[in-house]
Amino acid sequence: MAPDTDAATLVVVLDTNTVLDWLVFADAHVQPLVRAIEAGQVRCVTCTAMREELARMLVHPSLARWAPEPSAALAHFDRWVALRDTPATNLHSGLRCTDGDDQVFVDLALAEGARWLLSHDRALLKLARRAKLRDLHIARPGEWALQM
Repeated sequence: MAPDTDAATLVVVLDTNTVLDWLVFADAHVQPLVRAIEAGQVRCVTCTAMREELARMLVHPSLARWAPEPSAALAHFDRWVALRDTPATNLHSGLRCTDGDDQVFVDLALAEGARWLLSHDRALLKLARRAKLRDLHIARPGEWALQM
């Protein structure tokens, strides 16, 4: 796993689709983020549950036409992210996702003091206004690049 860097480094959490944009689809919207991660300007954190979801998605039939190599993709991911334990759900955070499967992204972002949670997921994006009150910006990856 990527070593922890300076505490002043910007911390981000990426949802699974954003990670797939990075590792499988090479989406242009995530390339500024990838460059920042690889340059050490951004520290990407993940947790055990999120990594397990990524591993499941890398072998999902819906990705077959892109022919991802799961072990290589996970090795690359592991090189650049800091792995944390799966956080406990914070029932008092005021940021409850309508999709329970996505709550872990919010919980990790709050637990790690992340400034950004990057996602394409509507249920997560609906939390953006309330999340700003906690200094957490929930946005699409392309929006992050425009603001940095």
